[in-house]
Amino acid sequence: MSFYSNRIFPYILDLLVGTREFGRYRRAALAASRGKVLEIGFGTGLNLPYYPDAVERLAAVDAERMLPARVARRIADAHFPVEIHHLDAQSRLPFADASFDTAVTTLTLCSIPNPGPALAEIARVLKPDGLYIFFEHGRSDDPRVARLQDRINPVQRVIGAGCNLNRPIADLIRNAGFGTISLERFILPKSPRVMAEMYRGEARRPWRGQ
Repeated sequence: MSFYSNRIFPYILDLLVGTREFGRYRRAALAASRGKVLEIGFGTGLNLPYYPDAVERLAAVDAERMLPARVARRIADAHFPVEIHHLDAQSRLPFADASFDTAVTTLTLCSIPNPGPALAEIARVLKPDGLYIFFEHGRSDDPRVARLQDRINPVQRVIGAGCNLNRPIADLIRNAGFGTISLERFILPKSPRVMAEMYRGEARRPWRGQ
């Protein structure tokens, strides 16, 4: 992993989306989390203070090792045990089938090189009644904004450590076979429109006759 993505970009990310104001969006998105939780794209642990009391433990997956001292402090302050697994979410995860009550991605599907396999792994490890919670930014419904996202995406991928502006998040989740329970689309205030097209929702794992 590059020096930039491990040592510089995490500070930028914390500055932009680690604010109390942004935390309100995190809290709302994570409100339905319960039991044993899998979080893909743990980053620097910004979600930890916003999980509800119903969470019993968290398995965190992230290929990067971002700001370990800061992450350790946030884990120490969490009200539940946290295990970190430095793994590629596109590969098979070391968890049994149907072993999690909740799976979470926040600002994650934009940067996984191939999100399809990662979503398939989320579906595999969720219990039959498990819930997938997502809070992501992605492609705009406004064609003019979407074209601008396409135009500047190559630059964004460099400065954003692999982050893509133009992924159709809801389509990715539906194409993985998830049934969407709820989907809220909104534009994040006080942010450039190309980066502020938000997707927040909850989905059930694909039905497998269980």
